[in-house]
Amino acid sequence: MSLPLYAVYGGSGCGRGIMPLAREMLRSQGVSADRLVFIDDNPAAEKVNGQLVCRYAEFLAMDASARYAVIGIANSGIRAKLADRLREDGVRAWSVQAANVVIMDDVQVGEGAALSPFVTLTSNIRIGKHFQANLYSYVEHDCVIGDFVTLAPRACINGNTVIEDHAYIGTGAILRQGSPGKPLAIGRGAVIGMGAVVTKDVPPGVTVVGNPARPLVKS
Repeated sequence: MSLPLYAVYGGSGCGRGIMPLAREMLRSQGVSADRLVFIDDNPAAEKVNGQLVCRYAEFLAMDASARYAVIGIANSGIRAKLADRLREDGVRAWSVQAANVVIMDDVQVGEGAALSPFVTLTSNIRIGKHFQANLYSYVEHDCVIGDFVTLAPRACINGNTVIEDHAYIGTGAILRQGSPGKPLAIGRGAVIGMGAVVTKDVPPGVTVVGNPARPLVKS
């Protein structure tokens, strides 16, 4: 009898951080760790941190009643391409989260999310698909977050903020609170630098750094 097969797509840094969360989730559901693998298109070893590493074609060829994968790659553009690839091949998007993630009232998170330890999502929040929230990051009340958004460790998203698709919020960045009817807006593909303090809207595709955050000027 075939059983479901689960995978973390990406065997490097980000994926290795997600794998223990995936393994523990499955263990709590009574699923054996041998039904969980890494997918890596250029595997450096047969096993990483005790889990089998296989190429994508090998994953598709393995005996399974259904296939599920969470994408453990920080680059949102690559994440989007892999999500399309998985969907086309009938692999279902899988959401993974640490046991100590805090999710409060009326929070909706799209498919394929990866929520690391000590993440907090408070109330009245809408988040799109393939969201990644790293260690100790939080999203406060009344926020709307698009698809393929990445929060680095300790990213602080305060209330009434809109973050569009493919934005990246760097480690320790702080986004000030917006207001009802006038949210703080982070445009599509914008990058908020490490430790930046964002006090005003950031246009699409713009990288901001510093306190207060200003557009990065390359010399």
